[in-house]
Amino acid sequence: MSLRIGDVAPNFKAETSIGNIDFYEFLGDSWGVLFSHPADYTPVCTTELGRTASLKGEFEKRNVKVLALSVDSAESHKGWIRDINETQDTTVEFPIIADEDKKIADLYDMIHPNASETLTVRSLFVISPDKKVKLMLTYPASTGRNFDEVLRVIDSLQLTANYSVATPADWKDGDDVVVMNSIKTEDIPAKFPKGHKVIKPYLRMTPQPNK
Repeated sequence: MSLRIGDVAPNFKAETSIGNIDFYEFLGDSWGVLFSHPADYTPVCTTELGRTASLKGEFEKRNVKVLALSVDSAESHKGWIRDINETQDTTVEFPIIADEDKKIADLYDMIHPNASETLTVRSLFVISPDKKVKLMLTYPASTGRNFDEVLRVIDSLQLTANYSVATPADWKDGDDVVVMNSIKTEDIPAKFPKGHKVIKPYLRMTPQPNK
């Protein structure tokens, strides 16, 4: 059965470009981003991994650990990382998982047979510290991912995990947020002292509470 949001992310042990890891142990109490790549030495993946490496500070300040996955070997990954560092002017320090037998790809349903029988699609999972799947994004192999969107969604997930709010369309960190309907309008001032605006009884906005 394929994973769904709210499911526990399966644990696994794997060989990677930085050595053997246990997925849960690697994550510890951090959030995690696990994302797959169709193969080593592919052009779009090279740009994606370079972009991810360049965002190291952004992931760190959100307490997020990143792992990539490709169905090639760890030795192949090491050569590819040299190319990524050279062509993308960065330094890849996060692990790239070797999944030659495709066990992890199958575990996370990363191979979509109607797209390719052998190559993973561009799947991305955001995993919370309690090891629950909080987000799944799937792109075709031909389309590179938008990592500004990945960071935006992580900001939303971390905010909404701690406050009774939701984030509206096109929300960015610092924008106003939606008060959850579980909060009565008369209770909003005590819970959100920065103020609020009632647009409709079911649509109440308030400044982002952790800013």
